[in-house]
Amino acid sequence: MKLLALLFAAAPALAQVSNMPAQVQQRLAEVGPGWGKDIGGNIEKTLEVYTPLLAVAPKQGITVQRDLAYGADARHRADIFRAEGLKNAPVVVFLHGGAYVRGDRDVNPEVYGNVPMYFARQGMLGVNATYRLAPAAQWPAAAQDVASLVAWLKSNAARFGGDPNRIYLIGHSAGATHVATYIYLKELQPAGGPGVAGVVLMSGRYHFDPHPSDPNLKNFQAYFGSDRAQYPARSPITHVKGAARLPTFIVVSEYDNPDRHAGRAIARRAVRARPRLPALHAHGEA
Repeated sequence: MKLLALLFAAAPALAQVSNMPAQVQQRLAEVGPGWGKDIGGNIEKTLEVYTPLLAVAPKQGITVQRDLAYGADARHRADIFRAEGLKNAPVVVFLHGGAYVRGDRDVNPEVYGNVPMYFARQGMLGVNATYRLAPAAQWPAAAQDVASLVAWLKSNAARFGGDPNRIYLIGHSAGATHVATYIYLKELQPAGGPGVAGVVLMSGRYHFDPHPSDPNLKNFQAYFGSDRAQYPARSPITHVKGAARLPTFIVVSEYDNPDRHAGRAIARRAVRARPRLPALHAHGEA
């Protein structure tokens, strides 16, 4: 629960924005309303202002072991971030986005390594991982990779100083969809359940009913297929009520594509009876 406690204690999103350097605030204001019109270009604009800040962020005392294999595929790889002498610490895993067809754990030398670096500096075991991509790997391949990663961590986290009984998954965008698919579809899990202590779902899709104008429609179809009759069974939200009870934190960015706001509302209704489910509205997407 330490991870969730940290998230609950976070300052309101707008307050965090006000603490950012002026040039970052200005860039976010410029990008925000037009985010979905040029996602790739706006990602680059955002990286331009954040990467220099991350480059000078504290990293001392943290060692990184890279390219550890958790499976047979070339994309079954993870980087481990930890402080010296770590023992029995919570394990925090970050799974990147990329519209199902692209993405990596290293966008550049700072991103997304900044995520596990942060948690390692808070006394946790940080994990940054990749998974298979469409069109070569189609549904439910990436969620199966989440299962493989969790199984690997259950067997190996202790030798890095992590507690295999306290694994938390953070998924962003497509990564959030894959995490949700794994934790809500029982057929993708081992007999004992998902084996994690909690999840953070950031800007993901959980209910599949894509509109023809969706800027990521072709990428979505590359992974989930074009047969709309299959979408309800493949939507994580369909399977929530019968799934294991897990603390869940849902994050929706202010300028996310509209379908993701709808997915968050549906998710909140579906898991109302589960452990506390807050929703964080962030000012912009990074």
